[in-house]
Amino acid sequence: MTDNIKQEMINKALWAACDTFRGTISADSYKDFILTMLFLKYISDVWQDHYEAYQTQYGDDSILIEEKMRAEQFALPREANFYTLLEMRHEPDNGKRIDQALKILEEANSGMLKSAGKRVFQDISFNTDKLGEGKHKNLILRHLLEDFASPQLNLKPSRVGALDVIGNAYEYLIRNFAASAGQKAGEFYTPPEVSDLLAELLDPQPGDDICDPTAGSASLLLKCGQKIFANHKSNKYRLYGQEAISSTWSLAKMNMFLHGQDNHQIEWGDTIRNPKLLDPHGNLLQFDVVTANPPFSLDKWGYEEAAHDEFMRFERGLPPKTKGDYAFILHMMSTLKPDTGRMGVVVPLGVLFRGSNEAIIRKRLIEENLLDAVIGLPEKLFYGSGIAAAILIFKKKKTNTNVIFIDASREYKAGKNQNLLSKENIDKILEAYKNAADMDKYSHIATLEEIQKNDYNLNLPRYVDSLEKKEEGDFLAIYYEREKLKTQLIELDNDIESYLVKLGYTTQSRI
Repeated sequence: MTDNIKQEMINKALWAACDTFRGTISADSYKDFILTMLFLKYISDVWQDHYEAYQTQYGDDSILIEEKMRAEQFALPREANFYTLLEMRHEPDNGKRIDQALKILEEANSGMLKSAGKRVFQDISFNTDKLGEGKHKNLILRHLLEDFASPQLNLKPSRVGALDVIGNAYEYLIRNFAASAGQKAGEFYTPPEVSDLLAELLDPQPGDDICDPTAGSASLLLKCGQKIFANHKSNKYRLYGQEAISSTWSLAKMNMFLHGQDNHQIEWGDTIRNPKLLDPHGNLLQFDVVTANPPFSLDKWGYEEAAHDEFMRFERGLPPKTKGDYAFILHMMSTLKPDTGRMGVVVPLGVLFRGSNEAIIRKRLIEENLLDAVIGLPEKLFYGSGIAAAILIFKKKKTNTNVIFIDASREYKAGKNQNLLSKENIDKILEAYKNAADMDKYSHIATLEEIQKNDYNLNLPRYVDSLEKKEEGDFLAIYYEREKLKTQLIELDNDIESYLVKLGYTTQSRI
């Protein structure tokens, strides 16, 4: 490396570039401009770095240099080069030029930047009136180009070294945009420590096919791939995903490229209504590992279409019309390989105990001996949602009929706005899971008979008493008891709702 560059320097310069947009548009809007410009700047710097290396090697032999550059993994026409745009930044129509450059880039690299006719940048326009009109918009985009031309954002491989420096910068931006975007953040981002935990629990191996049917920005998929390389020094795996939100699909494609992941297939579309990951015969592809953080209790998830599902994903039962949690679980279950298949999914706590059709589906999954673990997580882990959640682990081939319950809801590191899972918190969960250990007030190995006696209700307090005994009059003990009673009240409400449905009445669920 030509000078000592640190990740923090790049991150700081990128976050400073966001100042160009602050006060003009919101973070959830300008993230697309910043991340796209990072992508364009990086590939331009890589191209320039390689061109200069060939100049050093071949001197003035421009024909040979051009021939070598045509063999590059990524084609970069002059009109799509960041530095061409930078040279013209003082002229009118910066927005139009940047949009045209992105379109040219897509056409020159259709294999990487297109999928079934969908272009990575087609929903991203720098010529939008969101940035203002005329001269004001042109000025903002001129400043943006100049920000990325700063020496701190020289992203040439000869300077920054490992590709992960760029991938990490992209993740840094996504994480900070998620923190600023509030409720919308859940559409594209799973907190890194939750992704780490899922990857550790599922233990992906070399040769595995790994899928996330609600891929978001693909951070969870990338964690699984990185885990294989870290544990086995192997890049022999393949990543698959599908994402319904167009702009988020674009983030996933760019994220994969900037992390050097060529072995991926990320499709755009609604996973429930129109699954795109199919084999040549039109059947659902199957995977060794399936993992996801689907939208919690999604309304209008595709209930009408599911009743006539051609892939037979809902034979165990049809999830409620206004709560799609089990729709995603059943889809994921249908894509597991019969021998090696294992899956981890993040769910709201209501999935553990809600009644009606969800109770029927839950019972069938348990009776088929597919459920392996229920792990309660702390509240306020996820951007845009303050509620507590759980991780469910399923396996196609289990060696016994037990299920381990882990209550990690009180094990976290408090943050300013979000709680975090520390390394110690994650290690404790993994120790209990991998050792299948009963740990006082933390984990319990439940037999099938025990779960049956609880009427297939998976609510954690039924299996793990995590409340500390306090002296009489201790207000913390009163608080804990209140929280426990609130959970029991929710269960009771759902039981009542189930009975009313059976009697022909309709009611609005509370969860």
